[in-house]
Amino acid sequence: MTILYVVLGTIFGFVLSRSGAADYDQIQSMFLFRSFQLYGILGTAVVLTAAGLRIIKQRGRTALGRPLKIELKLLHRGNVAGGLLFGVGWSMAGMCPGPILVNIGEGKIYALAALAGALAGAALLGAVYPRLQKPFKLPPIG
Repeated sequence: MTILYVVLGTIFGFVLSRSGAADYDQIQSMFLFRSFQLYGILGTAVVLTAAGLRIIKQRGRTALGRPLKIELKLLHRGNVAGGLLFGVGWSMAGMCPGPILVNIGEGKIYALAALAGALAGAALLGAVYPRLQKPFKLPPIG
Protein backbone atom coordinates (compact mmCIF):
# COMPACT_ATOMS: atom_id res chain seq x y z
CA MET A 1 0.00 0.00 0.00
CA THR A 2 2.86 2.40 0.83
CA ILE A 3 4.29 1.97 -2.67
CA LEU A 4 0.92 2.97 -4.16
CA TYR A 5 0.95 6.18 -2.09
CA VAL A 6 4.52 6.98 -3.17
CA VAL A 7 3.63 6.43 -6.84
CA LEU A 8 0.45 8.53 -6.59
CA GLY A 9 2.30 11.27 -4.69
CA THR A 10 5.04 11.31 -7.31
CA ILE A 11 2.48 11.62 -10.11
CA PHE A 12 0.69 14.39 -8.20
CA GLY A 13 3.99 16.23 -7.66
CA PHE A 14 4.88 15.90 -11.33
CA VAL A 15 1.49 17.33 -12.34
CA LEU A 16 1.91 20.22 -9.88
CA SER A 17 5.37 20.93 -11.27
CA ARG A 18 4.46 20.76 -14.97
CA SER A 19 1.23 22.74 -14.58
CA GLY A 20 2.99 25.65 -12.87
CA ALA A 21 1.02 25.15 -9.66
CA ALA A 22 4.28 24.91 -7.70
CA ASP A 23 5.94 27.91 -9.38
CA TYR A 24 6.43 30.95 -7.14
CA ASP A 25 5.89 33.45 -9.96
CA GLN A 26 2.68 31.71 -11.10
CA ILE A 27 1.29 31.68 -7.56
CA GLN A 28 2.12 35.36 -7.03
CA SER A 29 0.51 36.19 -10.39
CA MET A 30 -2.62 34.37 -9.26
CA PHE A 31 -2.85 36.26 -5.97
CA LEU A 32 -2.23 39.58 -7.78
CA PHE A 33 -4.89 38.68 -10.40
CA ARG A 34 -2.38 38.93 -13.26
CA SER A 35 -2.79 35.30 -14.33
CA PHE A 36 -5.82 33.06 -14.11
CA GLN A 37 -4.17 29.74 -15.04
CA LEU A 38 -4.06 28.47 -11.45
CA TYR A 39 -7.71 29.38 -10.89
CA GLY A 40 -8.49 27.06 -13.79
CA ILE A 41 -6.35 24.30 -12.26
CA LEU A 42 -8.03 24.74 -8.86
CA GLY A 43 -11.48 24.78 -10.48
CA THR A 44 -10.71 21.60 -12.40
CA ALA A 45 -9.55 19.94 -9.19
CA VAL A 46 -12.80 20.89 -7.42
CA VAL A 47 -14.95 19.54 -10.29
CA LEU A 48 -13.00 16.26 -10.53
CA THR A 49 -13.04 15.78 -6.76
CA ALA A 50 -16.79 16.45 -6.57
CA ALA A 51 -17.44 13.91 -9.35
CA GLY A 52 -15.14 11.37 -7.70
CA LEU A 53 -16.80 11.78 -4.31
CA ARG A 54 -20.23 11.38 -5.88
CA ILE A 55 -19.18 8.11 -7.50
CA ILE A 56 -17.63 6.86 -4.26
CA LYS A 57 -20.78 7.79 -2.29
CA GLN A 58 -22.99 5.96 -4.82
CA ARG A 59 -20.85 2.83 -4.51
CA GLY A 60 -20.86 3.04 -0.71
CA ARG A 61 -17.26 1.83 -0.49
CA THR A 62 -13.78 3.02 -1.39
CA ALA A 63 -11.84 1.96 -4.49
CA LEU A 64 -10.16 -0.73 -2.34
CA GLY A 65 -13.54 -2.08 -1.19
CA ARG A 66 -13.50 -0.69 2.34
CA PRO A 67 -16.73 0.74 3.79
CA LEU A 68 -17.16 4.42 3.05
CA LYS A 69 -16.80 6.80 5.97
CA ILE A 70 -17.00 10.52 5.24
CA GLU A 71 -17.25 12.67 8.35
CA LEU A 72 -18.68 16.14 7.99
CA LYS A 73 -16.66 18.72 9.87
CA LEU A 74 -18.46 21.37 11.88
CA LEU A 75 -17.97 25.00 10.95
CA HIS A 76 -16.53 27.20 13.69
CA ARG A 77 -14.56 30.42 14.12
CA GLY A 78 -11.32 28.50 13.75
CA ASN A 79 -12.18 27.74 10.10
CA VAL A 80 -12.14 31.44 9.27
CA ALA A 81 -9.00 32.22 11.26
CA GLY A 82 -7.21 29.15 9.91
CA GLY A 83 -8.26 29.90 6.34
CA LEU A 84 -6.97 33.46 6.61
CA LEU A 85 -3.65 32.31 8.08
CA PHE A 86 -3.29 29.64 5.41
CA GLY A 87 -4.03 32.12 2.61
CA VAL A 88 -1.62 34.74 3.94
CA GLY A 89 1.11 32.13 4.38
CA TRP A 90 0.45 30.71 0.91
CA SER A 91 0.69 34.16 -0.64
CA MET A 92 3.82 35.16 1.28
CA ALA A 93 5.71 31.90 0.73
CA GLY A 94 4.33 31.36 -2.75
CA MET A 95 3.57 27.75 -1.91
CA CYS A 96 1.28 25.58 0.16
CA PRO A 97 2.20 22.15 1.60
CA GLY A 98 2.13 20.13 -1.65
CA PRO A 99 4.20 22.60 -3.66
CA ILE A 100 6.67 22.95 -0.77
CA LEU A 101 7.63 19.31 -1.30
CA VAL A 102 7.58 19.71 -5.09
CA ASN A 103 9.94 22.67 -4.85
CA ILE A 104 12.28 20.76 -2.52
CA GLY A 105 12.22 17.88 -5.02
CA GLU A 106 13.12 20.33 -7.80
CA GLY A 107 16.13 21.43 -5.75
CA LYS A 108 14.85 24.88 -4.82
CA ILE A 109 16.62 25.55 -1.52
CA TYR A 110 14.30 28.41 -0.49
CA ALA A 111 11.50 25.85 -0.13
CA LEU A 112 13.30 24.50 2.94
CA ALA A 113 12.53 27.82 4.68
CA ALA A 114 8.86 27.43 3.75
CA LEU A 115 8.90 23.86 5.10
CA ALA A 116 10.52 25.06 8.34
CA GLY A 117 7.86 27.77 8.65
CA ALA A 118 5.03 25.28 8.02
CA LEU A 119 6.41 22.86 10.61
CA ALA A 120 6.98 25.65 13.14
CA GLY A 121 3.43 26.91 12.57
CA ALA A 122 1.99 23.43 13.08
CA ALA A 123 4.03 23.01 16.28
CA LEU A 124 2.89 26.41 17.54
CA LEU A 125 -0.74 25.56 16.86
CA GLY A 126 -0.31 22.29 18.74
CA ALA A 127 1.15 24.16 21.69
CA VAL A 128 -1.52 26.88 21.89
CA TYR A 129 -4.56 24.85 20.74
CA PRO A 130 -5.90 24.21 24.25
CA ARG A 131 -5.91 27.97 24.92
CA LEU A 132 -7.62 28.68 21.59
CA GLN A 133 -10.36 26.08 22.01
CA LYS A 134 -12.72 28.14 24.14
CA PRO A 135 -12.51 31.56 22.40
CA PHE A 136 -12.69 30.03 18.89
CA LYS A 137 -15.13 27.26 19.91
CA LEU A 138 -12.78 24.63 18.48
CA PRO A 139 -13.53 20.91 18.72
CA PRO A 140 -11.44 18.77 21.07
CA ILE A 141 -8.48 16.95 19.57
CA GLY A 142 -9.03 13.24 19.57
